[in-house]
Amino acid sequence: MGMKKRGFGAGRWNGFGGKVKDGETIEESVIRETKEEAGIEIKKLEKIGVLNFLFDQTGEEIEVHMFYCKEFLGEPVETEEMKPEWFPADALPYDSMWPDDKFWMPLLLGGKKFKGKFVFDKDTNIIEHELNIVEKI
Repeated sequence: MGMKKRGFGAGRWNGFGGKVKDGETIEESVIRETKEEAGIEIKKLEKIGVLNFLFDQTGEEIEVHMFYCKEFLGEPVETEEMKPEWFPADALPYDSMWPDDKFWMPLLLGGKKFKGKFVFDKDTNIIEHELNIVEKI
């Protein structure tokens, strides 16, 4: 995981990734962003989930594609954007992560595919959510 140091989500432990650039696939974006944010090169990537996040006060909605990386090259390094750190799967710092993570992260770690939606209030508290295990994404 990486401690987000600036921008949206700063101060929270998060996965690596970001916005898709023109001409990129979602997978290409994940590979590029992970290299930029943690200095590692993804070798094997599996799409495992799609979540929609709605911010009730602003009406902004973000679709996020979740991937699981089992093979990569290099060691994670701190960048201007993120400070990587390893955590045991049974000791994730949920109190310092987005509040939705505790719902879907166990599914990701368990190899389950999922789709869902989370609605946040102005203080990023979850006010509504739906999460379903699916056969394929």
